[in-house]
Amino acid sequence: MLEDFIHEPRVAYFSMEIALRNDIPTYSGGLGVLAGDTLRSAADLELPMVAVTLVSRMGYFRQQLDGQGHQLEAPDPWDPASAASALDAMIAVVIDGRPVWIRGWLYIMTGYQNGRQPVILLDTDLDHNSSDDRQLTHYLYGGDISYRLKQEIVLGIGGVRLLQALGFNIRQYHMNEGHSALLAVELLRRFSFAKEDLRPGEPLYDMPRIREMCNFTTHTPVEAGQDRFPYPLLQRVLQDGIDMATLKHLAGDDDLNMTRLALNLSDFVNGVAKRHAELSRTLFPGYQVHAITNGVHPQTWVCPSFAALYDRFLHGWRHEPELLMRAECCIPDDDVLQAHVLAKQALIARVRALTSVELDPQLPILGFARRMTAYKRADLLFHDLERLAAIAQQQPLQIVLAGKAHPQDGGGKKMIEILHAAIRTLRGRITIAYLPNYDMEIALAMVSGADLWLNTPLRPLEASGTSGMKAAFNGVPSLSVLDGWWIEGCIEGITGWAIGSSTSESANGNDALSLYDKLEHVVLPLYYHNRSKWLMVMKGAISKNASFFNSHRMMRRYATEAYIR
Repeated sequence: MLEDFIHEPRVAYFSMEIALRNDIPTYSGGLGVLAGDTLRSAADLELPMVAVTLVSRMGYFRQQLDGQGHQLEAPDPWDPASAASALDAMIAVVIDGRPVWIRGWLYIMTGYQNGRQPVILLDTDLDHNSSDDRQLTHYLYGGDISYRLKQEIVLGIGGVRLLQALGFNIRQYHMNEGHSALLAVELLRRFSFAKEDLRPGEPLYDMPRIREMCNFTTHTPVEAGQDRFPYPLLQRVLQDGIDMATLKHLAGDDDLNMTRLALNLSDFVNGVAKRHAELSRTLFPGYQVHAITNGVHPQTWVCPSFAALYDRFLHGWRHEPELLMRAECCIPDDDVLQAHVLAKQALIARVRALTSVELDPQLPILGFARRMTAYKRADLLFHDLERLAAIAQQQPLQIVLAGKAHPQDGGGKKMIEILHAAIRTLRGRITIAYLPNYDMEIALAMVSGADLWLNTPLRPLEASGTSGMKAAFNGVPSLSVLDGWWIEGCIEGITGWAIGSSTSESANGNDALSLYDKLEHVVLPLYYHNRSKWLMVMKGAISKNASFFNSHRMMRRYATEAYIR
């Protein structure tokens, strides 16, 4: 099967995590889901790419929650042989002074019209390696800083070498976040000049050629979120590196900054929303940072009832999601409502199965699900429990929550406990469910079955966000903080509603007050007393947001602006 993919030049897409499908736990959250949607659209559009990631045999983790909201983590192992084919080629990277052997598994991403994209899953669990080295590709985002550095060596340097050993002809490399930036180090080594042929002052490396081959997508709006490694650690772990003076010039004098390395060795750099690109240009002065706003994969993130609806009225939407802009005029209100009723019933059934909580299909459901970490502010809705309860007493509402906290993120774990405390306090006044072990299936059920989607990040820390885009594909409007993609997507009262403004101070009290006011005086009255206008907002979310914020549009822009130049 590999022979089917090595006959033409390809773009190599490197990402630490990729959501291949729900039951393959090679992803932790939004970055991995975006990578998966990128490849699904590439398969649909038949763009010649090959993806490289880690096999992550032990997955991210399986989340269990006790009655107090304490998160318990268990391994989530999978067998790559169940979904991928072992490849014969092996390469080695010297780590800690010894060769670490790496082989790959071939997973084939298939598009809805049978387009195919190869994904190479890097694996060090080989008899040739020591027991410690065999575990380097076991745990996604696991271990200490040394383990993480070794993983990024396997991904970047090992990935480039294995693609070459497998016979791929790579025309360009695309780094999805800085985790894979060491691939540029391997390219420096590959495109270096013989020192004996150089005169004093001449460059050691063919920098223009390397930059021409590299693209970099940054997802981090703050410097603290960038991967950094101390140079003494790097020199111990990666002893066959490039000239240290050159590396410090490219990646920073104080430590190895993976974002700086990627920026300095990429001709095309982009942020994942217009506001994020503006922030990145401020954060990285002197670099040209383009804006390609994220999107989500049309077929993956549309629930069955809405897919059938679009098939009936907007034939061809899977390949041309821009056809969804016709939803306002071409799909009858009653059909949209019926599709949503079916999606809501499916969510209610899932909530019952996972938590035994019984939701009322007649009452609106507010949905909130994402990685549990402090800046996402999952607790903003519960800032004033009495105010929230008073609103619900006059205009009843229900809430469904979900999300995992990284095992080492104490603040994120505390957030889950805070949410469970709020659930207990509001019991009998507001029905609230927290769904354990959030994954792609739960995400689809929530973004399609909720009546309103919430997103409450601390501005300006949301680089893009994609959950509200998924909701829009299912006719679910958003009530969100104006950050990331929502600055572009929010048309007040047409596609959803804003919390605060894009320039106001992002203080919890201010944003909570805006959230409660908007819920009490605008959103819930519309839901209860003006159903035809509510349906107009649902259709506005489809026609104006889903038609644009999709990964087909995103990939067409990458192809024309980054890959073809």
